[in-house]
Amino acid sequence: MYKYVIEGGAPVRGRITSSGNKNAALPCIAASILGGAPVTLRNIPEIEDVLVMLDVLRYLGASVESKGAGAWQIDARRLSRTDVPREAAKKVRASILFAGPLLARFGKVVLPPPGGDVIGRRRIDTHVLALEELGARIDIDGVFRFTAEKLVGADIFLDEASVTGTENAVMAAVLAEGPTVIRNAASEPHVQDLCKLLVAMGAKIDGIGSNVLHIEGVAELGGADYSIGPDYMEIGSFIGLTAVTRGELVIDGVEPADLRPLKIAFGRLGIAWTVEGRTLTVPSGQSLRVVADLGGQVPKIDDAPWPGFPPDLTSIMTVVATQSEGTSLIHEKMFESRMFWVDKLIGMGARVVLCDPHRAVVSGPSRLKGDSLTSPDVRAGMAMVIAALCAEGTSTIHNVYQIERGYENISARLRSLGARIERVEDR
Repeated sequence: MYKYVIEGGAPVRGRITSSGNKNAALPCIAASILGGAPVTLRNIPEIEDVLVMLDVLRYLGASVESKGAGAWQIDARRLSRTDVPREAAKKVRASILFAGPLLARFGKVVLPPPGGDVIGRRRIDTHVLALEELGARIDIDGVFRFTAEKLVGADIFLDEASVTGTENAVMAAVLAEGPTVIRNAASEPHVQDLCKLLVAMGAKIDGIGSNVLHIEGVAELGGADYSIGPDYMEIGSFIGLTAVTRGELVIDGVEPADLRPLKIAFGRLGIAWTVEGRTLTVPSGQSLRVVADLGGQVPKIDDAPWPGFPPDLTSIMTVVATQSEGTSLIHEKMFESRMFWVDKLIGMGARVVLCDPHRAVVSGPSRLKGDSLTSPDVRAGMAMVIAALCAEGTSTIHNVYQIERGYENISARLRSLGARIERVEDR
């Protein structure tokens, strides 16, 4: 186990390249199971969740070969198992994504309950609903057992716009017999990446980027060579960090269209940036002043399914709000336990009122002071890192495994930008 020891007060400055989108990498790795030829995935971040998913593929019988930095070739033609190991499932919630492709290819899958972040109830009802509509049966006896004699296309209305629920439905439907329509589908950039990979493998999918997907099942898929898009969650984290440390940063490899919801929310806290081509610049001298709504009302930063503001960045925005002059409301609608970590932020000196499990009123700016912290999940952990880097004094963050599940080589990359952060053994 490791911890971060952070000395706050140093502005981050320099240039960095965004990592590949974690939330695209994981379903694309699972989708390689459907390939009738090797699948090469590029721009894959080197993070714990990715390594666990690749280990599951090896366990199932796939050949997994590194093809250089961020590139993996997966040959799943000789899979010999359809059960996901329990220890792997406990480590990463994305293990649920093996349900759709294994069911489509073999007509059965055994899946232990998925683990991952502790941020409240994480339903799998939407996955079950979609796969049952396609002809699957499910039995639950400590594990989830999906079986299907044959998958047949259907007109599916998802009970919520679940990202992984949509992804499982798509991966099952591409090999189902006949047409499928998925309504109320999630449309995040990572869902789009999965669909584009499947199309490159020979799938027939229309409506990519919308909340209605039309899929015509095919008899088989081939291989592909595909590069996933940049991680806009990581980019948003770096933007927030730069602003609160009063630094200046250039980020290469961004996708400007992915950042439009972020620009609105960050703008409410007085933060702006410029984009030229695929390069984003966060200049120094940010105002960090809350912009009131019309009539002087307190502005709200709230999350929503895409193209709304992403829930994974509400923790980051809470820290940024503590350093912005004025009062704002952070409303995390989607996970009932994600805001509970703010008691640690309050302990550092932030002026935050946690109204209920979903809403926090933040008044800034606050002088934060270093503290001993423990990361509860990927995004709250990164928010703690940002808070520590703008705080006075030294902070120690434990359980950094949670942070490194989603942020590639983060301590070294931050040091390259002038941050005073060390990764040391936690004894």
